[in-house]
Amino acid sequence: MALTPLDVSRIAHLARLALTPAEEAAMLEQLNSFFAIVEQMGAVDTAAIEPLYTPLAAVEAVRLRLRDDVVTEPDRRDANQASAPAVEGGLYLVPRVIE
Repeated sequence: MALTPLDVSRIAHLARLALTPAEEAAMLEQLNSFFAIVEQMGAVDTAAIEPLYTPLAAVEAVRLRLRDDVVTEPDRRDANQASAPAVEGGLYLVPRVIE
């Protein structure tokens, strides 16, 4: 997936970045090299590889530190929502921002 200079300009605009033409060219090269690496990684067959739950598991045996799934704090929803301008059914009501 190679990006074009137009793609970089659009991304910069969306990110509110003001890039010079030289910076856009450098960004285009960096982004395209990044996507090339991602494509190389995607081509690797990982079907027989078990996922790691922590990177340390690749180096040494790591014991999971799990805790009992019990409630440790009281329900403070009403107290937390007391300062909200609008609440309904335990949910915060906010103005619509997307039409």
